[in-house]
Amino acid sequence: MAAAPTILAHEGIGQFLEQELGKQLLRFTTAGSVDDGKSTLIGRLLHDCKAVYEDQLASVQKSPVNRSGRAIDFSLLTDGLRAEREQGITIDVAYRYFSTPRRKFIIADTPGHEQYTRNMATGASTADLAVILIDATKGLLPQTKRHTFIASLLGIRHLLVAVNKMDLVGFSESTFLQLETDFLALAERLGNHFVQCIPLSALEGDNLVTRSVHTPWYNGPTMLEHLETVEVKPASQMDSLRFPVQSVIRPDARFRGFAGRVASGTVRPGDEVLALPSRRRTLVESIVSFDGDLASASASDSIVLKLADEIDLSRGEMLVTPDELPNISNRFAAMVVWLHATPLELSRNYLAKHAGRIVKAQARTIRHRVDINTLEENTASRLEMNEIGLVDFETSQPLFFDSYASNRTTGSLILIDPLSNATVGAVMIRDDRGRKSVSAAKTHEVTLEERATRRGHRSAIVVSRGDRSQAALLERALWEQGLDAISVRAEQASAANELFRRFWELGLVFVIGDEFDENRLDREFLEEVAGDLYFELASRESPSSPEDFFDEALRIAKRVKLDGTTPDKGTF
Repeated sequence: MAAAPTILAHEGIGQFLEQELGKQLLRFTTAGSVDDGKSTLIGRLLHDCKAVYEDQLASVQKSPVNRSGRAIDFSLLTDGLRAEREQGITIDVAYRYFSTPRRKFIIADTPGHEQYTRNMATGASTADLAVILIDATKGLLPQTKRHTFIASLLGIRHLLVAVNKMDLVGFSESTFLQLETDFLALAERLGNHFVQCIPLSALEGDNLVTRSVHTPWYNGPTMLEHLETVEVKPASQMDSLRFPVQSVIRPDARFRGFAGRVASGTVRPGDEVLALPSRRRTLVESIVSFDGDLASASASDSIVLKLADEIDLSRGEMLVTPDELPNISNRFAAMVVWLHATPLELSRNYLAKHAGRIVKAQARTIRHRVDINTLEENTASRLEMNEIGLVDFETSQPLFFDSYASNRTTGSLILIDPLSNATVGAVMIRDDRGRKSVSAAKTHEVTLEERATRRGHRSAIVVSRGDRSQAALLERALWEQGLDAISVRAEQASAANELFRRFWELGLVFVIGDEFDENRLDREFLEEVAGDLYFELASRESPSSPEDFFDEALRIAKRVKLDGTTPDKGTF
Protein backbone atom coordinates (compact mmCIF):
# COMPACT_ATOMS: atom_id res chain seq x y z
CA MET A 1 0.00 0.00 0.00
CA ALA A 2 2.88 2.29 0.72
CA ALA A 3 3.95 2.22 -2.94
CA ALA A 4 0.65 3.56 -4.27
CA PRO A 5 1.41 7.28 -3.73
CA THR A 6 4.72 6.90 -5.55
CA ILE A 7 3.01 5.23 -8.51
CA LEU A 8 0.36 7.93 -8.58
CA ALA A 9 3.05 10.60 -8.41
CA HIS A 10 4.88 9.04 -11.35
CA GLU A 11 1.63 8.83 -13.32
CA GLY A 12 0.96 12.50 -12.55
CA ILE A 13 4.42 13.51 -13.74
CA GLY A 14 3.95 11.50 -16.92
CA GLN A 15 0.61 13.13 -17.64
CA PHE A 16 2.10 16.55 -16.96
CA LEU A 17 5.02 15.96 -19.33
CA GLU A 18 2.70 14.58 -22.01
CA GLN A 19 0.47 17.61 -21.64
CA GLU A 20 3.43 19.99 -21.89
CA LEU A 21 4.77 18.24 -25.00
CA GLY A 22 1.34 18.46 -26.61
CA LYS A 23 1.05 22.24 -26.21
CA GLN A 24 1.31 24.37 -29.32
CA LEU A 25 4.34 26.66 -29.51
CA LEU A 26 4.05 30.33 -30.47
CA ARG A 27 7.18 32.30 -31.33
CA PHE A 28 6.72 36.06 -31.19
CA THR A 29 8.96 39.08 -31.34
CA THR A 30 8.68 42.61 -30.01
CA ALA A 31 9.48 45.65 -32.10
CA GLY A 32 9.09 49.40 -31.96
CA SER A 33 11.03 52.57 -31.41
CA VAL A 34 13.41 53.40 -28.56
CA ASP A 35 11.72 53.96 -25.16
CA ASP A 36 8.38 52.55 -26.32
CA GLY A 37 8.63 50.15 -23.37
CA LYS A 38 9.35 46.79 -25.02
CA SER A 39 11.52 45.38 -22.24
CA THR A 40 9.14 46.63 -19.55
CA LEU A 41 6.23 45.05 -21.40
CA ILE A 42 7.90 41.64 -21.64
CA GLY A 43 9.21 41.79 -18.07
CA ARG A 44 5.76 42.66 -16.72
CA LEU A 45 4.14 39.93 -18.83
CA LEU A 46 6.56 37.32 -17.49
CA HIS A 47 6.03 38.55 -13.93
CA ASP A 48 2.24 38.51 -14.12
CA CYS A 49 2.28 35.05 -15.74
CA LYS A 50 4.36 33.76 -12.78
CA ALA A 51 7.22 32.94 -15.17
CA VAL A 52 9.98 34.66 -13.18
CA TYR A 53 12.09 32.73 -10.65
CA GLU A 54 12.37 34.13 -7.15
CA ASP A 55 16.14 34.59 -7.39
CA GLN A 56 15.72 36.56 -10.65
CA LEU A 57 13.17 38.81 -9.00
CA ALA A 58 15.37 39.30 -5.95
CA SER A 59 18.34 40.18 -8.15
CA VAL A 60 16.32 42.80 -10.01
CA GLN A 61 15.01 44.29 -6.78
CA LYS A 62 18.58 44.67 -5.49
CA SER A 63 19.87 46.23 -8.73
CA PRO A 64 21.26 49.78 -8.33
CA VAL A 65 19.68 50.62 -11.71
CA ASN A 66 15.98 51.42 -11.54
CA ARG A 67 14.40 53.95 -13.90
CA SER A 68 10.79 52.97 -13.29
CA GLY A 69 10.27 54.78 -9.99
CA ARG A 70 8.63 51.59 -8.67
CA ALA A 71 9.80 48.77 -6.42
CA ILE A 72 10.62 46.67 -9.50
CA ASP A 73 12.08 47.80 -12.83
CA PHE A 74 10.56 45.09 -15.04
CA SER A 75 12.80 45.98 -18.01
CA LEU A 76 15.78 44.50 -16.12
CA LEU A 77 14.24 41.04 -16.42
CA THR A 78 15.09 41.08 -20.14
CA ASP A 79 17.88 43.69 -20.43
CA GLY A 80 20.69 41.52 -19.09
CA LEU A 81 23.76 43.18 -20.64
CA ARG A 82 25.58 45.76 -18.53
CA ALA A 83 25.49 48.27 -21.41
CA GLU A 84 21.74 47.75 -21.75
CA ARG A 85 21.10 48.48 -18.08
CA GLU A 86 23.40 51.51 -18.10
CA GLN A 87 21.84 53.07 -21.21
CA GLY A 88 18.29 51.89 -20.63
CA ILE A 89 18.01 50.44 -24.14
CA THR A 90 17.96 46.95 -25.64
CA ILE A 91 21.05 46.16 -27.74
CA ASP A 92 21.03 42.44 -28.39
CA VAL A 93 18.14 40.03 -28.92
CA ALA A 94 16.96 38.58 -25.59
CA TYR A 95 15.12 35.26 -25.79
CA ARG A 96 12.71 34.31 -23.02
CA TYR A 97 10.64 31.16 -22.59
CA PHE A 98 7.41 30.66 -20.66
CA SER A 99 4.18 28.70 -20.82
CA THR A 100 0.57 28.93 -19.73
CA PRO A 101 -2.01 26.16 -19.44
CA ARG A 102 -2.97 26.78 -23.06
CA ARG A 103 0.29 27.38 -24.96
CA LYS A 104 4.10 27.56 -24.88
CA PHE A 105 5.92 30.73 -25.92
CA ILE A 106 9.35 31.83 -27.09
CA ILE A 107 9.83 35.61 -26.95
CA ALA A 108 12.47 37.51 -28.91
CA ASP A 109 12.84 40.92 -27.26
CA THR A 110 14.56 42.92 -30.00
CA PRO A 111 16.21 46.37 -30.01
CA GLY A 112 14.32 49.48 -30.99
CA HIS A 113 17.29 51.74 -31.85
CA GLU A 114 17.92 52.19 -35.58
CA GLN A 115 21.56 51.22 -35.10
CA TYR A 116 20.44 47.72 -34.08
CA THR A 117 17.80 47.15 -36.76
CA ARG A 118 19.83 44.16 -37.95
CA ASN A 119 19.28 42.53 -34.56
CA MET A 120 15.55 43.09 -34.90
CA ALA A 121 15.56 41.36 -38.29
CA THR A 122 17.45 38.41 -36.76
CA GLY A 123 15.03 38.02 -33.87
CA ALA A 124 11.97 38.27 -36.12
CA SER A 125 13.19 35.79 -38.73
CA THR A 126 11.57 32.79 -37.01
CA ALA A 127 8.55 34.53 -35.44
CA ASP A 128 4.91 33.65 -36.02
CA LEU A 129 3.64 36.95 -34.58
CA ALA A 130 5.10 40.40 -34.02
CA VAL A 131 4.20 42.67 -31.12
CA ILE A 132 4.55 46.22 -32.44
CA LEU A 133 4.72 48.80 -29.66
CA ILE A 134 3.45 52.35 -30.10
CA ASP A 135 4.03 55.01 -27.48
CA ALA A 136 0.60 56.60 -26.98
CA THR A 137 2.27 59.96 -26.31
CA LYS A 138 4.32 59.93 -29.55
CA GLY A 139 2.33 57.98 -32.15
CA LEU A 140 3.84 56.15 -35.13
CA LEU A 141 7.57 56.92 -35.38
CA PRO A 142 9.93 56.14 -38.31
CA GLN A 143 11.45 53.18 -36.48
CA THR A 144 7.97 51.78 -35.77
CA LYS A 145 7.28 51.90 -39.51
CA ARG A 146 10.66 50.35 -40.27
CA HIS A 147 10.04 47.41 -37.96
CA THR A 148 6.53 46.90 -39.28
CA PHE A 149 7.88 46.87 -42.82
CA ILE A 150 10.59 44.34 -41.88
CA ALA A 151 7.98 42.16 -40.17
CA SER A 152 5.97 42.24 -43.38
CA LEU A 153 9.06 41.36 -45.44
CA LEU A 154 9.79 38.42 -43.15
CA GLY A 155 6.33 37.01 -43.76
CA ILE A 156 4.96 37.54 -40.23
CA ARG A 157 1.21 37.36 -40.85
CA HIS A 158 -0.06 38.33 -37.39
CA LEU A 159 0.58 41.70 -35.75
CA LEU A 160 -0.36 42.61 -32.19
CA VAL A 161 -0.23 46.38 -31.84
CA ALA A 162 0.41 47.30 -28.20
CA VAL A 163 -0.52 50.95 -27.72
CA ASN A 164 1.59 51.44 -24.60
CA LYS A 165 1.74 54.17 -21.94
CA MET A 166 -2.01 54.73 -22.06
CA ASP A 167 -1.74 55.85 -18.42
CA LEU A 168 0.19 58.93 -19.61
CA VAL A 169 -2.72 60.04 -21.83
CA GLY A 170 -5.41 59.35 -19.25
CA PHE A 171 -6.50 56.13 -21.00
CA SER A 172 -8.08 58.31 -23.69
CA GLU A 173 -10.31 56.32 -26.05
CA SER A 174 -9.98 58.92 -28.83
CA THR A 175 -6.17 58.74 -28.66
CA PHE A 176 -6.25 54.96 -28.96
CA LEU A 177 -8.75 54.99 -31.84
CA GLN A 178 -6.66 57.53 -33.78
CA LEU A 179 -3.47 55.48 -33.36
CA GLU A 180 -5.37 52.33 -34.33
CA THR A 181 -6.62 54.04 -37.50
CA ASP A 182 -3.11 55.25 -38.38
CA PHE A 183 -1.58 51.82 -37.93
CA LEU A 184 -4.31 49.96 -39.83
CA ALA A 185 -3.70 52.29 -42.79
CA LEU A 186 0.02 51.41 -42.66
CA ALA A 187 -0.74 47.69 -42.34
CA GLU A 188 -3.08 47.80 -45.32
CA ARG A 189 -0.35 49.34 -47.49
CA LEU A 190 1.98 46.54 -46.46
CA GLY A 191 -0.58 43.79 -46.99
CA ASN A 192 -0.98 42.82 -43.30
CA HIS A 193 -4.58 41.83 -42.66
CA PHE A 194 -4.34 40.12 -39.26
CA VAL A 195 -3.95 43.02 -36.85
CA GLN A 196 -5.12 43.28 -33.23
CA CYS A 197 -4.71 46.64 -31.44
CA ILE A 198 -4.73 46.66 -27.63
CA PRO A 199 -4.57 49.70 -25.30
CA LEU A 200 -2.31 48.94 -22.33
CA SER A 201 0.17 50.16 -19.78
CA ALA A 202 3.22 47.92 -19.41
CA LEU A 203 4.28 49.72 -16.23
CA GLU A 204 0.92 49.29 -14.48
CA GLY A 205 -0.06 45.98 -16.08
CA ASP A 206 -3.29 47.24 -17.66
CA ASN A 207 -4.70 44.80 -20.27
CA LEU A 208 -1.60 42.60 -20.22
CA VAL A 209 -2.89 39.58 -18.31
CA THR A 210 -6.00 41.01 -16.69
CA ARG A 211 -8.52 43.50 -18.00
CA SER A 212 -8.09 47.10 -16.94
CA VAL A 213 -10.77 49.03 -15.10
CA HIS A 214 -9.38 52.14 -16.82
CA THR A 215 -10.55 51.06 -20.31
CA PRO A 216 -14.26 50.20 -19.98
CA TRP A 217 -14.65 51.31 -23.63
CA TYR A 218 -12.35 48.50 -24.86
CA ASN A 219 -14.04 45.14 -25.51
CA GLY A 220 -11.17 43.25 -27.13
CA PRO A 221 -8.84 40.63 -25.61
CA THR A 222 -5.98 41.24 -23.25
CA MET A 223 -2.50 40.73 -24.62
CA LEU A 224 -2.16 37.27 -23.05
CA GLU A 225 -5.63 36.22 -24.25
CA HIS A 226 -4.72 37.12 -27.81
CA LEU A 227 -1.36 35.33 -27.59
CA GLU A 228 -3.08 32.21 -26.28
CA THR A 229 -5.85 32.11 -28.88
CA VAL A 230 -4.42 33.53 -32.11
CA GLU A 231 -4.43 30.92 -34.86
CA VAL A 232 -0.91 29.95 -35.84
CA LYS A 233 -0.13 28.24 -39.11
CA PRO A 234 3.24 26.85 -40.20
CA ALA A 235 5.53 29.42 -41.81
CA SER A 236 5.81 27.26 -44.93
CA GLN A 237 2.63 27.08 -47.01
CA MET A 238 4.02 24.49 -49.40
CA ASP A 239 2.93 20.86 -49.66
CA SER A 240 5.91 19.92 -51.83
CA LEU A 241 8.86 18.22 -50.16
CA ARG A 242 11.98 20.30 -49.61
CA PHE A 243 14.72 18.49 -47.69
CA PRO A 244 18.09 20.30 -47.70
CA VAL A 245 20.87 17.88 -46.80
CA GLN A 246 22.94 19.04 -43.82
CA SER A 247 25.33 16.11 -43.46
CA VAL A 248 25.93 12.50 -44.44
CA ILE A 249 25.60 9.91 -41.63
CA ARG A 250 27.92 6.92 -42.11
CA PRO A 251 28.45 5.08 -38.78
CA ASP A 252 29.47 1.83 -40.50
CA ALA A 253 29.48 0.09 -43.87
CA ARG A 254 25.86 -1.05 -43.46
CA PHE A 255 24.23 2.36 -43.07
CA ARG A 256 24.35 5.54 -45.13
CA GLY A 257 21.80 8.25 -44.43
CA PHE A 258 21.29 11.95 -45.06
CA ALA A 259 20.58 14.21 -42.10
CA GLY A 260 18.64 17.45 -42.28
CA ARG A 261 15.50 19.31 -41.36
CA VAL A 262 12.37 19.09 -43.47
CA ALA A 263 11.76 22.59 -44.87
CA SER A 264 8.28 21.81 -46.23
CA GLY A 265 5.97 18.96 -47.16
CA THR A 266 5.72 15.46 -45.74
CA VAL A 267 7.89 12.42 -46.47
CA ARG A 268 7.09 8.74 -45.83
CA PRO A 269 8.92 5.45 -46.45
CA GLY A 270 8.28 4.37 -50.04
CA ASP A 271 7.92 7.92 -51.38
CA GLU A 272 9.76 8.76 -54.59
CA VAL A 273 12.17 11.68 -54.27
CA LEU A 274 14.44 13.49 -56.70
CA ALA A 275 17.99 14.53 -55.81
CA LEU A 276 19.28 17.95 -56.86
CA PRO A 277 21.42 18.80 -58.74
CA SER A 278 21.99 15.27 -60.10
CA ARG A 279 18.23 14.82 -60.89
CA ARG A 280 18.44 11.14 -59.97
CA ARG A 281 15.25 9.53 -58.67
CA THR A 282 15.05 7.05 -55.84
CA LEU A 283 12.75 5.83 -53.04
CA VAL A 284 12.84 6.58 -49.32
CA GLU A 285 13.71 3.33 -47.58
CA SER A 286 13.30 4.53 -43.98
CA ILE A 287 13.08 7.64 -41.81
CA VAL A 288 15.40 7.48 -38.82
CA SER A 289 15.25 9.66 -35.70
CA PHE A 290 16.61 9.64 -32.16
CA ASP A 291 13.43 7.86 -31.03
CA GLY A 292 13.62 5.21 -33.75
CA ASP A 293 12.14 4.80 -37.22
CA LEU A 294 9.21 7.08 -38.10
CA ALA A 295 6.15 6.48 -40.24
CA SER A 296 6.34 10.04 -41.60
CA ALA A 297 8.09 13.37 -41.11
CA SER A 298 6.81 16.89 -41.80
CA ALA A 299 8.04 20.48 -41.86
CA SER A 300 10.44 21.37 -39.00
CA ASP A 301 11.23 17.71 -38.19
CA SER A 302 14.95 16.90 -37.92
CA ILE A 303 15.51 13.42 -39.35
CA VAL A 304 17.83 11.10 -41.28
CA LEU A 305 16.63 9.68 -44.60
CA LYS A 306 17.91 6.32 -45.77
CA LEU A 307 17.46 5.90 -49.53
CA ALA A 308 16.89 2.76 -51.55
CA ASP A 309 19.70 3.55 -54.02
CA GLU A 310 23.27 4.69 -53.60
CA ILE A 311 23.13 8.36 -54.62
CA ASP A 312 26.01 10.77 -54.21
CA LEU A 313 24.63 13.58 -52.05
CA SER A 314 26.47 16.08 -49.87
CA ARG A 315 25.79 19.12 -47.70
CA GLY A 316 23.83 21.83 -49.51
CA GLU A 317 22.12 19.51 -51.99
CA MET A 318 18.42 18.76 -51.78
CA LEU A 319 15.75 16.04 -51.99
CA VAL A 320 12.44 17.20 -53.45
CA THR A 321 9.10 16.03 -54.84
CA PRO A 322 9.91 14.86 -58.40
CA ASP A 323 7.00 16.59 -60.13
CA GLU A 324 7.10 19.82 -58.10
CA LEU A 325 10.60 21.18 -58.42
CA PRO A 326 11.91 24.39 -56.89
CA ASN A 327 13.43 27.10 -59.04
CA ILE A 328 16.90 26.07 -60.16
CA SER A 329 18.79 29.17 -61.17
CA ASN A 330 21.83 31.34 -60.64
CA ARG A 331 19.77 34.53 -60.98
CA PHE A 332 17.00 35.85 -58.77
CA ALA A 333 15.51 39.05 -57.40
CA ALA A 334 15.24 39.53 -53.65
CA MET A 335 14.46 42.04 -50.92
CA VAL A 336 17.59 42.82 -48.90
CA VAL A 337 17.96 44.21 -45.39
CA TRP A 338 21.55 45.48 -45.30
CA LEU A 339 23.15 44.79 -41.92
CA HIS A 340 26.71 46.12 -42.18
CA ALA A 341 28.44 49.49 -41.93
CA THR A 342 30.15 48.85 -45.28
CA PRO A 343 27.45 49.43 -47.94
CA LEU A 344 26.24 46.91 -50.48
CA GLU A 345 28.13 47.48 -53.71
CA LEU A 346 27.30 46.20 -57.17
CA SER A 347 29.55 43.54 -58.71
CA ARG A 348 31.41 42.97 -55.44
CA ASN A 349 31.93 39.33 -54.46
CA TYR A 350 30.00 38.03 -51.45
CA LEU A 351 29.28 34.56 -50.11
CA ALA A 352 25.64 33.49 -50.15
CA LYS A 353 24.66 30.87 -47.57
CA HIS A 354 21.42 29.19 -48.62
CA ALA A 355 19.95 26.05 -47.02
CA GLY A 356 23.39 24.77 -46.06
CA ARG A 357 24.99 25.64 -49.39
CA ILE A 358 27.61 28.36 -49.80
CA VAL A 359 28.28 29.93 -53.22
CA LYS A 360 29.78 33.17 -54.53
CA ALA A 361 27.25 35.92 -55.25
CA GLN A 362 27.18 39.39 -56.77
CA ALA A 363 24.52 42.09 -56.70
CA ARG A 364 23.98 43.02 -60.35
CA THR A 365 21.28 45.70 -60.13
CA ILE A 366 19.52 47.58 -57.36
CA ARG A 367 16.00 48.01 -58.70
CA HIS A 368 14.96 50.36 -55.92
CA ARG A 369 15.54 51.36 -52.32
CA VAL A 370 12.54 51.69 -49.99
CA ASP A 371 12.00 54.96 -48.16
CA ILE A 372 10.80 53.70 -44.77
CA ASN A 373 8.98 56.93 -43.92
CA THR A 374 6.90 57.09 -47.10
CA LEU A 375 7.27 53.50 -48.41
CA GLU A 376 8.19 55.01 -51.78
CA GLU A 377 10.64 53.23 -54.08
CA ASN A 378 13.68 55.32 -54.99
CA THR A 379 16.59 54.67 -57.35
CA ALA A 380 19.90 53.75 -55.73
CA SER A 381 23.38 52.58 -56.65
CA ARG A 382 24.12 51.02 -53.23
CA LEU A 383 22.51 50.18 -49.89
CA GLU A 384 23.74 51.60 -46.58
CA MET A 385 23.39 49.88 -43.20
CA ASN A 386 19.75 49.26 -42.18
CA GLU A 387 18.49 50.23 -45.64
CA ILE A 388 16.13 47.94 -47.55
CA GLY A 389 15.97 47.43 -51.31
CA LEU A 390 15.02 45.11 -54.15
CA VAL A 391 18.18 43.69 -55.74
CA ASP A 392 18.97 41.37 -58.66
CA PHE A 393 21.61 38.76 -57.75
CA GLU A 394 23.75 36.35 -59.72
CA THR A 395 25.53 33.38 -58.12
CA SER A 396 28.47 31.30 -59.26
CA GLN A 397 26.39 28.10 -59.10
CA PRO A 398 22.63 27.53 -59.37
CA LEU A 399 20.60 27.50 -56.14
CA PHE A 400 17.46 25.46 -55.47
CA PHE A 401 14.92 27.90 -54.09
CA ASP A 402 11.29 28.93 -53.79
CA SER A 403 9.88 32.37 -53.13
CA TYR A 404 10.14 33.51 -49.52
CA ALA A 405 6.37 33.95 -49.39
CA SER A 406 5.87 30.22 -49.93
CA ASN A 407 8.87 28.82 -48.06
CA ARG A 408 10.95 30.70 -45.48
CA THR A 409 13.77 28.15 -45.49
CA THR A 410 14.40 27.74 -49.22
CA GLY A 411 13.37 31.33 -49.95
CA SER A 412 15.94 33.05 -47.76
CA LEU A 413 19.69 33.36 -47.51
CA ILE A 414 22.36 35.47 -45.84
CA LEU A 415 25.23 37.35 -47.45
CA ILE A 416 28.68 37.03 -45.90
CA ASP A 417 31.75 39.20 -46.45
CA PRO A 418 34.45 36.72 -47.57
CA LEU A 419 37.24 38.78 -45.97
CA SER A 420 35.80 39.49 -42.51
CA ASN A 421 33.32 36.57 -42.42
CA ALA A 422 30.71 39.06 -41.15
CA THR A 423 27.06 38.57 -42.02
CA VAL A 424 26.25 41.67 -44.08
CA GLY A 425 22.79 41.09 -45.55
CA ALA A 426 19.50 39.27 -44.92
CA VAL A 427 17.89 38.25 -48.22
CA MET A 428 14.28 37.25 -49.00
CA ILE A 429 13.89 35.87 -52.53
CA ARG A 430 11.09 37.26 -54.71
CA ASP A 431 11.55 35.47 -58.06
CA ASP A 432 14.23 33.90 -60.26
CA ARG A 433 14.52 36.56 -62.98
CA GLY A 434 12.81 34.22 -65.47
CA ARG A 435 15.21 31.25 -65.30
CA LYS A 436 13.25 28.23 -64.13
CA SER A 437 15.82 25.55 -64.73
CA VAL A 438 19.48 25.10 -65.48
CA SER A 439 18.41 22.82 -68.32
CA ALA A 440 16.27 25.56 -69.87
CA ALA A 441 17.65 27.67 -72.69
CA LYS A 442 19.78 30.42 -71.21
CA THR A 443 19.29 34.02 -72.23
CA HIS A 444 22.22 36.40 -72.06
CA GLU A 445 20.26 39.56 -72.83
CA VAL A 446 21.57 42.55 -70.95
CA THR A 447 18.75 44.44 -69.22
CA LEU A 448 18.09 48.18 -69.32
CA GLU A 449 18.80 48.30 -65.58
CA GLU A 450 22.23 46.73 -66.07
CA ARG A 451 23.12 49.16 -68.84
CA ALA A 452 21.93 52.10 -66.74
CA THR A 453 24.05 50.91 -63.81
CA ARG A 454 27.19 50.68 -65.92
CA ARG A 455 26.67 54.07 -67.61
CA GLY A 456 25.38 55.80 -64.49
CA HIS A 457 22.25 57.09 -66.19
CA ARG A 458 19.06 55.92 -67.89
CA SER A 459 18.10 56.30 -71.55
CA ALA A 460 16.19 59.37 -72.68
CA ILE A 461 14.85 61.06 -75.81
CA VAL A 462 15.22 64.82 -76.18
CA VAL A 463 13.48 66.56 -79.07
CA SER A 464 14.94 70.00 -79.80
CA ARG A 465 12.65 72.21 -81.88
CA GLY A 466 15.44 73.80 -83.86
CA ASP A 467 17.94 73.10 -86.61
CA ARG A 468 20.70 70.52 -86.59
CA SER A 469 23.29 72.91 -85.15
CA GLN A 470 21.13 73.49 -82.07
CA ALA A 471 20.78 69.73 -81.58
CA ALA A 472 24.57 69.38 -81.79
CA LEU A 473 25.08 72.08 -79.15
CA LEU A 474 22.57 70.38 -76.84
CA GLU A 475 24.34 67.09 -77.46
CA ARG A 476 27.60 68.68 -76.31
CA ALA A 477 25.92 70.18 -73.20
CA LEU A 478 24.52 66.78 -72.20
CA TRP A 479 27.87 65.12 -72.89
CA GLU A 480 29.59 67.57 -70.53
CA GLN A 481 27.04 66.55 -67.88
CA GLY A 482 28.37 63.00 -68.10
CA LEU A 483 25.63 61.58 -70.33
CA ASP A 484 26.27 59.37 -73.37
CA ALA A 485 24.31 61.58 -75.75
CA ILE A 486 24.01 61.28 -79.52
CA SER A 487 22.20 63.56 -81.98
CA VAL A 488 20.26 62.11 -84.92
CA ARG A 489 18.26 63.65 -87.72
CA ALA A 490 14.50 63.38 -87.52
CA GLU A 491 14.25 61.38 -90.72
CA GLN A 492 16.93 59.00 -89.46
CA ALA A 493 14.90 58.26 -86.35
CA SER A 494 11.62 57.77 -88.19
CA ALA A 495 13.10 55.63 -90.96
CA ALA A 496 13.71 52.56 -88.84
CA ASN A 497 11.75 52.54 -85.59
CA GLU A 498 12.86 49.10 -84.45
CA LEU A 499 16.52 49.91 -85.05
CA PHE A 500 15.97 53.12 -83.10
CA ARG A 501 14.44 51.13 -80.24
CA ARG A 502 17.53 48.88 -80.03
CA PHE A 503 19.83 51.92 -79.85
CA TRP A 504 17.61 53.23 -77.05
CA GLU A 505 18.18 49.98 -75.20
CA LEU A 506 21.92 50.57 -75.39
CA GLY A 507 21.41 53.34 -72.83
CA LEU A 508 22.03 56.38 -75.03
CA VAL A 509 20.46 59.80 -74.65
CA PHE A 510 19.09 60.79 -78.07
CA VAL A 511 18.91 64.40 -79.16
CA ILE A 512 16.66 64.83 -82.20
CA GLY A 513 16.92 68.10 -84.08
CA ASP A 514 16.81 69.07 -87.77
CA GLU A 515 13.72 71.27 -87.35
CA PHE A 516 11.51 68.71 -85.68
CA ASP A 517 8.71 67.72 -88.08
CA GLU A 518 5.79 65.86 -86.50
CA ASN A 519 4.65 64.67 -89.92
CA ARG A 520 7.93 62.85 -90.51
CA LEU A 521 8.67 61.66 -86.96
CA ASP A 522 6.46 59.16 -85.15
CA ARG A 523 5.96 61.14 -81.95
CA GLU A 524 3.66 58.55 -80.34
CA PHE A 525 6.35 55.91 -80.87
CA LEU A 526 8.98 58.06 -79.14
CA GLU A 527 6.71 58.74 -76.17
CA GLU A 528 5.87 55.04 -75.89
CA VAL A 529 9.55 54.07 -75.84
CA ALA A 530 10.82 56.77 -73.49
CA GLY A 531 7.85 57.21 -71.14
CA ASP A 532 8.61 59.91 -68.55
CA LEU A 533 12.10 60.32 -70.04
CA TYR A 534 10.76 61.99 -73.18
CA PHE A 535 11.59 65.72 -73.38
CA GLU A 536 10.65 68.45 -75.84
CA LEU A 537 12.57 71.72 -75.90
CA ALA A 538 11.54 74.92 -77.61
CA SER A 539 13.62 76.34 -80.47
CA ARG A 540 16.24 79.00 -79.64
CA GLU A 541 17.33 81.91 -81.79
CA SER A 542 20.94 81.47 -82.90
CA PRO A 543 22.49 79.79 -79.83
CA SER A 544 26.25 80.19 -79.91
CA SER A 545 27.56 77.72 -77.33
CA PRO A 546 26.57 74.80 -75.06
CA GLU A 547 26.16 77.28 -72.20
CA ASP A 548 22.92 78.39 -73.82
CA PHE A 549 21.54 74.90 -73.15
CA PHE A 550 22.90 74.63 -69.61
CA ASP A 551 19.53 74.81 -67.81
CA GLU A 552 17.89 72.23 -70.07
CA ALA A 553 20.91 69.89 -69.85
CA LEU A 554 20.97 70.24 -66.06
CA ARG A 555 17.25 69.39 -65.76
CA ILE A 556 17.60 66.35 -68.02
CA ALA A 557 20.72 65.11 -66.24
CA LYS A 558 19.02 65.27 -62.84
CA ARG A 559 16.22 63.08 -64.18
CA VAL A 560 18.30 60.39 -65.86
CA LYS A 561 21.45 60.07 -63.74
CA LEU A 562 21.21 57.34 -61.13
CA ASP A 563 23.17 59.14 -58.40
CA GLY A 564 21.55 62.53 -59.05
CA THR A 565 24.92 64.33 -59.29
CA THR A 566 25.50 67.13 -61.79
CA PRO A 567 28.58 69.31 -62.25
CA ASP A 568 28.35 73.08 -61.95
CA LYS A 569 28.41 75.40 -64.91
CA GLY A 570 32.19 75.67 -64.71
CA THR A 571 32.46 72.30 -66.44
CA PHE A 572 31.53 73.94 -69.71
